[in-house]
Amino acid sequence: MGFKLGKESRTSNKQTMSFDKSDDASVPGVKVIRKDLEPGIDGEANDDGTIFIGEHIEPGSPQERKVLLHEMKHIVDMKTGKLGYTDDEITWNGEKFARLEGMIKYKERWHPEGSEELPWEKH
Repeated sequence: MGFKLGKESRTSNKQTMSFDKSDDASVPGVKVIRKDLEPGIDGEANDDGTIFIGEHIEPGSPQERKVLLHEMKHIVDMKTGKLGYTDDEITWNGEKFARLEGMIKYKERWHPEGSEELPWEKH
């Protein structure tokens, strides 16, 4: 059985994404902002889709690439609904975990944010 193509013409809403040539820390479609972060923090993924990267990270370095890849995983997890957060809690795969003053309660123990003991940090 055949099918017939419609006569309607459609315009594409495709957005072209390009690298920001002014900064090595660019990711297509994601705004990367260099910022003075708290000691021990290299990067942060934000629920608005932006990434903060520490000013102490050398542009173009392997460390910068590692931080960006790690934070991009969080961005993808947030965009797909796997990960979410508020000031008071983290939601991972539908399960909520308390968050307080840089610590997250997981498996009845408090862990510092970014700890590899937390399942969303394991990638």
